[in-house]
Amino acid sequence: QVQLVESGGGWVQAGNSLRLSCEVSGLTFSTYAIGWFRQAPGKEREFVGRMSRSGSITTYADSVKGRFTISRDNAKNMVFLQMNSLKPEDTAVYYCAADRRMILSMVVAEVDYWGQGTQVTVSS
Repeated sequence: QVQLVESGGGWVQAGNSLRLSCEVSGLTFSTYAIGWFRQAPGKEREFVGRMSRSGSITTYADSVKGRFTISRDNAKNMVFLQMNSLKPEDTAVYYCAADRRMILSMVVAEVDYWGQGTQVTVSS
């Protein structure tokens, strides 16, 4: 059974940082592309960033580029999202995702596996 379990969400003031973690089990982690999406209240789930299977390719949404960094630890089956210079508009539930493709699709319907989400709230 494939499981993705996020942690590390919480409440922070604007300008501060948070690091989200995602523990993945039930699949051969090194052969999956990974990424993060988020969903704010009343909005569609949107792409945040992704990393290829090999870790050599990363891409980010324009809204987070330069502030957020994705990383992976294949030895521990872990995915991370370092979020710096947080803004109130970053407030959302953040979801970890995994996909069999070489690089994760940015289309929600095409992603193979999802975590349950972790809430991030940024106050001004």
